[in-house]
Amino acid sequence: MWMMVPVSFTLKLLSAFVQHLGSMWSSLGTLFPRLGTAFWLAGGKKSQQQRGRRKPRKPSREDEEDRDLPITPTSVNYHFTRQCNYKCGFCFHTAKTSFVLPLAEAKRGLLLLKEAGMEKINFSGGEPFLHDRGKYLGQLVKFCKQELQLPSVSIVSNGSLIQERWFQNYGEYLDILAISCDSFDEQVNVLIGRGQGNKNHVENLQKLRTWCKDYRVAFKINSVINRFNVDEDMKEQIKALNPIRWKVFQCLIIEGENAGEDALREAEPFVISDEEFEAFLDRHKDVPCLVPESNQKMRDSYLILDEYMRFVNCRNGRKEPSMSILDVGIEEAIKFSGFDEKMFLKRGGKYVWSKAELKLDW
Repeated sequence: MWMMVPVSFTLKLLSAFVQHLGSMWSSLGTLFPRLGTAFWLAGGKKSQQQRGRRKPRKPSREDEEDRDLPITPTSVNYHFTRQCNYKCGFCFHTAKTSFVLPLAEAKRGLLLLKEAGMEKINFSGGEPFLHDRGKYLGQLVKFCKQELQLPSVSIVSNGSLIQERWFQNYGEYLDILAISCDSFDEQVNVLIGRGQGNKNHVENLQKLRTWCKDYRVAFKINSVINRFNVDEDMKEQIKALNPIRWKVFQCLIIEGENAGEDALREAEPFVISDEEFEAFLDRHKDVPCLVPESNQKMRDSYLILDEYMRFVNCRNGRKEPSMSILDVGIEEAIKFSGFDEKMFLKRGGKYVWSKAELKLDW
């Protein structure tokens, strides 16, 4: 009998222990998932740290070859002036200065570019026909074609200041004239900033198309797709004008130019999404001359010279200039251009750009 007492006592202790254990297990039941999550996060963080401590991937032979190869300035966009007679709200090369290089210095820089491998020069602005009523531009065009014998000389203009006399004097030296036209609705052009009093931008476009044909200059159209024209259908008008290329750009933000505290323009109200841009392209996919350029394709695939002949790097979302090619030469300045040569080729930056090879029916 005496042996039953400890057993009974032991059973009571065991029962009490089980009850406490059940209560404790219930509490731990809610704790374990939290502990598991904490351990998982810690493990993930540790894993990330371990990945961070891993040695960087050894550059491939192709990477090293690309890095060692010098950039050839095959196609250069020279924005020799920032001044313009239009006020396009999305403009990303705004009139921050009124500086224009002396003609002799500009020619010296163009010669350096030719010696470095330039095949195509595109003059832009601002509005390139504004300075000296187009005479300065004409002399550069003639120099590049006649003396440098470049395969392609082109201009991007809003077209409002071009006179037929300019074609008579310089048309034979120009391969391509690109006219900026963002809408075939004159009211939309006014909203964008392309309105100019009683002049009709669309009617002027038709006149310029005729002059290009008369003076054997290839005709091109550039359009910036933005909030005000993204729903427009331009198929019929573009087909009627029949340009060699219809360059369609997505509205691009550049800090310090059309966005930010020190900007002269505020382009945010003009910005569209990638999906909206793709919808516009899909609506115009049957236009044979359509050449689309999204922000991704455009940002680093243009070799741009500013008014001081400095290469402009846009990789950080703003324009960061190199030293001038007139001071340090092409090879040194171009290292800081941010130019993506692969994207330039991928987007079709090199094409048949000499009017002698275009075989157009004038």
